[in-house]
Amino acid sequence: MTMLSFRVDDAEATELQRWAESLGIDRSELLRRALHRHLTQLRSEVDAEIWRKAPLTDGEDQLADVSDWGPAEDWSDWADATG
Repeated sequence: MTMLSFRVDDAEATELQRWAESLGIDRSELLRRALHRHLTQLRSEVDAEIWRKAPLTDGEDQLADVSDWGPAEDWSDWADATG
């Protein structure tokens, strides 16, 4: 793990402390979680742009239709129909 150090506004530091106490975690943990969420959001925005530039081909899109078929091993309706 790498140690990071940075300055924040006094009001934000106070709010950070209140939230950390409210959540029952230390400030470092709250900052790690916040950083992780923000980086995840940034990655998803990049992913969305990649998808816009290169949408699914027709063949790839057909795989989504297959997932709508439901579970391949669900025979409950068949067993009921045969009596």
